[in-house]
Amino acid sequence: MKKIILSAIMLIGLAFTAQAQDISKNALGLRLGGNNGFGGEVSYQRGLSKNNRLELDLGWRNRNNYNGFDDNAIKLAALYQWVWNIDGGFNWYAGVGGGVGSWSYDNNFNNNNIDDSGAFVFIAGDLGIEYNF
Repeated sequence: MKKIILSAIMLIGLAFTAQAQDISKNALGLRLGGNNGFGGEVSYQRGLSKNNRLELDLGWRNRNNYNGFDDNAIKLAALYQWVWNIDGGFNWYAGVGGGVGSWSYDNNFNNNNIDDSGAFVFIAGDLGIEYNF
């Protein structure tokens, strides 16, 4: 039983270290989302080594509707990512990081004039699959 467990651990370790990959040195991306979430994001990735990179995300939300409600927010996130090759141009990745942001809220419905704003700090993580063209 010990030999089987040791063999399985060695095979898993070999699978993670033996696969060569080619991640882009620089990449730009765009994430789209509804205003009930956070909105859109512009993403920039900078390759640091064969299987590590830095990702910077700039996100924003600007929501105005018919009853005088305004909601605006902006955030900046930075993540350090590890990338592993699945097959060909397919990779999977995992990353950790954090960021900062600010928001403002203005509700003038029925002359209510409720205004508020603030700033926040957050931690972030991501996990995903990608294809490099």
